[in-house]
Amino acid sequence: MYTRRAIFEGKIHEGQEEAFYQAVEERMLPIWKQMPNAQDVRLFRPENVDWDERPVFLIQEIDYPSMAAIEEAMNSPMRDQAKAAHDTILHFYEGRHYHVISKRFA
Repeated sequence: MYTRRAIFEGKIHEGQEEAFYQAVEERMLPIWKQMPNAQDVRLFRPENVDWDERPVFLIQEIDYPSMAAIEEAMNSPMRDQAKAAHDTILHFYEGRHYHVISKRFA
């Protein structure tokens, strides 16, 4: 199994935290669940991050059966929908996000 993880670093604008998480759940999560080959989707709202590290305010994980399955999902029309939905939440935060793909070994 492979997990494609999105790490969101930065800061949600003050007073917009609940609106941000609600928008992610309502706009993004349904699309992520429809990604081709997605087996499971998880969202995490970090409670504590090491003090000397960049602040992380959202972690998203999607499990796939193979790297080929991830490539298929990334080349699908659902990926375009996810990008468009992401554009609707950009105003809630300052920062960046990046992806890490991991293969489960234990």
